[in-house]
Amino acid sequence: MGVNEKGKSRTMTLTEFQASLRSSEPPQALSPPLLALWHDAKGDWDRAHKCVDTRDDPDSMWAHAYLHRKEGDVANSRYWYARAGRPPAEGSLEQEWAAIAAALLATGAAPPRP
Repeated sequence: MGVNEKGKSRTMTLTEFQASLRSSEPPQALSPPLLALWHDAKGDWDRAHKCVDTRDDPDSMWAHAYLHRKEGDVANSRYWYARAGRPPAEGSLEQEWAAIAAALLATGAAPPRP
């Protein structure tokens, strides 16, 4: 487990998460919404959706909303944004993906860095 200069565990950064997309397998111990974003970025929307479609935590519902927005199902995405307690996204899909990933990584929803 990685530690910072203050002896606290460090989690993966957005840059490291994005770099993990060069691998054929996701990093171990990703939370379901981060795993969904990883599979989505790899072009597997169906697998991404399966990571979050039955989960009822706010982070998973946020990723779920993003996936339906990407799919073009605006009404369904608005439903999931509301369930997640988030306003519907207005920027590009790429901006939203990065914003969700960064927020989830900042909350420690990723494995520790080596």
